[in-house]
Amino acid sequence: MQTKKIINDGNRTVDEMLEGILAAHPRHLTSAEGSPRSIIARDGPRDGKVGLVIGGGSGHEPTFLGFVGKGLADAAAIGNVFASPPPDPILECAKAASGGAGVLFMYGNYAGDVMNFDMAAEMAAMDDIEVRTVLTTDDVASAPRDQRHKRRGVAGNFFIFKAAGAACDRMLSFDECERIARKANDHTFTMGVALSPCSLPQTRRPNFEIGPDEMEIGMGIHGEPGIARGKLKTADEITDEMLDKIVDEMAPARGDKVAVLVNSLGSTPLMELYIMNRRVKRRLGDIGVSVHATWVGNYCTSLEMAGASVTLMHLDDELQTMLDHPCDCAMFRAG
Repeated sequence: MQTKKIINDGNRTVDEMLEGILAAHPRHLTSAEGSPRSIIARDGPRDGKVGLVIGGGSGHEPTFLGFVGKGLADAAAIGNVFASPPPDPILECAKAASGGAGVLFMYGNYAGDVMNFDMAAEMAAMDDIEVRTVLTTDDVASAPRDQRHKRRGVAGNFFIFKAAGAACDRMLSFDECERIARKANDHTFTMGVALSPCSLPQTRRPNFEIGPDEMEIGMGIHGEPGIARGKLKTADEITDEMLDKIVDEMAPARGDKVAVLVNSLGSTPLMELYIMNRRVKRRLGDIGVSVHATWVGNYCTSLEMAGASVTLMHLDDELQTMLDHPCDCAMFRAG
């Protein structure tokens, strides 16, 4: 059976979505001339500022579109559903974001994205735009600790982009913006759980199978295999299982501070997310870790997949300053 979606033509879904987003947020967003997949912040790029370009496949909204605006990303290149943007819209984003101080590319660690963003960086160099790349690798489940460079970037993008965007907005040097972006990535840890599949607009069929009473810990945001599949557990048990892995790797000390994101993968409602957040706060309190700030909701989704993820950013004074720095984006504001 096909799934139900409110769409017109599966092959036009992304372009029609972008048209609707631009219509909804004209104060924040525009697109590069002749490149509708290059979404630009109206109040972002400026002379002397390091530009921040993010991007990736559609289907994860509000990632990446929602994080384009003053104080965060200057531009986002948008691909098809679960597919990397091609080099041309990435290049147009780099041109739009360039203020003469260099451009930082940031995106999740996926092979297609790496290839296309690298090609765009080479093309930008021919236009005398210096590009540096910081990959996000926050998904604890996707590779062992000693192979962190192989991990995927998932909901932790939210914190990592936020810190990098603040550094750029504060007019820090290219070296400092890159350093803070890498530091933010190194301090960010995510684990997810999937309860049901999603379906692509073109096929409207589930992209994986899972039993009606099963869950999968560690599944990726495109349906990549996780680390354990079993019977559905209670909210506290699920949250504990994810937190155990995050905290073991993060290794916080008593008195440390974190930022928390409890994220829906698409169809899990706020009621269930807040139940999970309740457990996160209690568990962190038990080990003497305080929560500086919390976000709960849809921040990095997987179409209509049921499930959730928990992200912790291990804060120090510098990262806390970057997290608290004001930003004004179409789907997210801070400060």
